[in-house]
Amino acid sequence: MAPSLESIDSTAASLPVSLKKEKSPVAVSETVEPTSAVKVNDDRKGESLSVRPSQPRDYHSGIFELEDHPIDAPGRIRVAVVGAGLAGINAGILLPAKVPGLDLTIYDKNADVGGVWFENVYPGVRCDIPANVYQSTFSPKTQWTEEYAQGAEILEYWKSVARKYNVYKYLKLRHKVAKAQWDNDSGKWTLRVENLENGEIETPEFDVVITANGRFNDWKLPDYPGIEEYKGHLRHSSAWDPKFDPKGKTVAVIGNGASGIQVVPNLQPLVKHLDHYARSPTWIAGSFGGEGPGRRLEPNYYARELLESFKDPEIYHEFRKELESKFYRRFGTLFKGSEKNKQLREEFIQLMAKRLEKKPQLLEHIVPDFSPNCRRLTPGPGYLEALTEDNVTFIRTPISHFTASGIVTTDGVERTVDAVICSTGANVDMRPPFPITANGKDLRDAWSPDPLTYLGFATPHFPNLLHVHGPNSAGHSGTVPNQVETQVTYIAKLLRKVSSQGIKTFVPSQTATDDFIAYADSFFPKTVFSENCSSWANGGRPGGRIHGHWPGSASHVNVARRDPRWEDWEWTYKTQTGNRFAWLGNGWTAKEVKGEGDLTPYLRKPDDIDLRSYHEIWYEGLND
Repeated sequence: MAPSLESIDSTAASLPVSLKKEKSPVAVSETVEPTSAVKVNDDRKGESLSVRPSQPRDYHSGIFELEDHPIDAPGRIRVAVVGAGLAGINAGILLPAKVPGLDLTIYDKNADVGGVWFENVYPGVRCDIPANVYQSTFSPKTQWTEEYAQGAEILEYWKSVARKYNVYKYLKLRHKVAKAQWDNDSGKWTLRVENLENGEIETPEFDVVITANGRFNDWKLPDYPGIEEYKGHLRHSSAWDPKFDPKGKTVAVIGNGASGIQVVPNLQPLVKHLDHYARSPTWIAGSFGGEGPGRRLEPNYYARELLESFKDPEIYHEFRKELESKFYRRFGTLFKGSEKNKQLREEFIQLMAKRLEKKPQLLEHIVPDFSPNCRRLTPGPGYLEALTEDNVTFIRTPISHFTASGIVTTDGVERTVDAVICSTGANVDMRPPFPITANGKDLRDAWSPDPLTYLGFATPHFPNLLHVHGPNSAGHSGTVPNQVETQVTYIAKLLRKVSSQGIKTFVPSQTATDDFIAYADSFFPKTVFSENCSSWANGGRPGGRIHGHWPGSASHVNVARRDPRWEDWEWTYKTQTGNRFAWLGNGWTAKEVKGEGDLTPYLRKPDDIDLRSYHEIWYEGLND
């Protein structure tokens, strides 16, 4: 009978002889040189086989002392996740389910989960793709109020998912991570965390840090000269002041990215006059990503009959699959000179011309000289129509500077306004908003001028540091929730290996990272991403290196990270012996030690066996 798990340390005498803790190592003088191999006859084949003599009878002393634990005893691994948006929420759901022994803490500076959906409350904020594909793949909502859900409904959905899977027990809200410092000797990260409620500073240690702080929550005001002298109402759309009343005011909106395109049509009916500054032209898509007829003005409520049909799991499942598959089939539109991209261009020009019928002269100022998809496509219902209204001035002349009362363009014209809304996006260099230092290097410097990672997950010389939705991580043609889920799943596989195999540190090799970057930089010149546009994918530098997308389709990246390439990583181990197999423990499994549990979980009814996954389920046979 195997020893109990609780008493295994104190009952070494009850273990088999080979597992007793022997203190006398084998001396050189005690070793026995093997004699020459002898020939024996194999009756089965009638042939002679070479065999070596058995070991000496007193062979019992090991090369090193075994670790006294079952092979599958869960190793504790302490992990910090920075950010509680979609990535952080999914980490809080999937990592505890997939990583035994996990001790998880999720930090966020905000008062609740949701990330950009918690922070962005500007007029018109909503999902610019159907809400049915902007939701968890394993916890879908059937009763979305609108096809393109408003921000408040999206936020409430993700909060409900976090509650459903008990993510809140891992959260430290209103806690801002200000610094991360790596220590090689301990193999741990020390975080500097500020409690925003009371100002107290905490310095906890973690085995692994995962950045999940998103791509679009580090908003910034533009750095125009004199902007600090402006006396009117000045806000970034991502920091909207709910108390601001635009009615009857003259308002300037700077920027025609996703938020600017939503803000303009929502302010236009309310304001006395609106000046819209657009540095670059942009494509206005039909519906999501340019497929299907032009999107109607909001709101687009679901028909009651359709929502009722969604209560049937089979019907809703088929609806979701048909809708989401359309996103994955858009990949062909991303290549330079492709017929699909040319077709998109013609469709968009016709659509935009129709929407600008009241002021057709605007078309030439809005249609870009770069291909569709060079910048992120935005349907923008009502945006072009708003530009044709008499109380809107569309301005392409670059801004020179601010004055106390307004904005001056490079042609010398000053326009006085009561308020300025900057829809100028977020920092797009993807560098972290706080110092992350290891081996004498700050990740912000290592990622300058371009962020370079291994498969979007990790960076050489920064051990035990991982990223969700990092540089070059997300396939363009898919959906965000699926991309996040598969990234977290990859990380879970890595953490399982680390915690179960006694690994102290892990880091991608420089060679593997260089090879991946070389592949990415060879792929993107074939795509429209590399054309002369400014986008978050190229760091706001037209023609710059593409670090915002995975070098391939969304289906392509899902396959690429299905099976981790462990040979691309460098490992060190916790054991003092330095033996990489010390994690094998004392030769027992936990179920054997306990004397209970199913030791033959692989035996199933033949009809229940799928040979594709047979003997590959990671949790099969583990001590539950």
